[in-house]
Amino acid sequence: MVNFPLDEAALTALVKTALDEDQAFNDITTLATVPANRQSRARIVAREHGVIAGIPLAVAAFRSLDPTLAVRVESEDGTEVERKATLLSVSGNARGILAAERVALNFLQRLSGIATYTRRYVDVVRGTPAAILDTRKTTPGWRTLEKYAVRCGGGVNHRRDLASAVLIKDNHLAAVDGDVAVAIRRAREHVPDGTTIQIECDSLAQVRAAIAAGAESVLLDNMTIVQLRESVAIASGHAITEASGGVKLSTVRGIAETGVDRISIGALTHSAPAMDLALDFD
Repeated sequence: MVNFPLDEAALTALVKTALDEDQAFNDITTLATVPANRQSRARIVAREHGVIAGIPLAVAAFRSLDPTLAVRVESEDGTEVERKATLLSVSGNARGILAAERVALNFLQRLSGIATYTRRYVDVVRGTPAAILDTRKTTPGWRTLEKYAVRCGGGVNHRRDLASAVLIKDNHLAAVDGDVAVAIRRAREHVPDGTTIQIECDSLAQVRAAIAAGAESVLLDNMTIVQLRESVAIASGHAITEASGGVKLSTVRGIAETGVDRISIGALTHSAPAMDLALDFD
């Protein structure tokens, strides 16, 4: 089970912001059409196969809107569900259920979409040594949740932020005239002992230079399958290898079979389609 990353205070604050944004406490349609004492039961159901993420947010949306609502979780985060599966059920005042519906679904659909998309990549490379990683290409303000959804899907998180690890990219190298050894030396002198130093390489020559300079990890950017195999051989026993750049479901298996340790995919968070979920009244 993947631990949910927000404490109670942060969870409540985020959900309250979403409910306020949607004016859920002033749902004029529901207030105008639904009797104040109407009691109902409803279920959030999957309209397609997928992996669930975001259940605590959906539960909090209903309970924050109306604390009297009874919510029962049927599918925990990280669970792989089939079409028509019930994720959670909610009962109580119909007005509360209707007003919180969209916020609950927005959280669930976005995060479950990321978890589902991640699981597809994880399944494709199963049996190889490669782990599937995300990147920092996340929705501003949602990084913690989106990286959590990646973990729910079986993926692994790359560095959390710019302060978590050193990643020397092409533009950093351009600022030091392309000198790999100089960039790595300067990084080593600046960061605390034990900080991982990774460097992006787009040629075998850069890989050799990075290994010679003591990089712990080499990011193999947009390399061909042949180049990836050669890079793995060069780095073997010296550094972690990570393939990145334009990775697709149709190509990820071939990349994994080159022997790379990790494959990072920005699309996990920036291009995952929302999972098709719906709230159905009984």
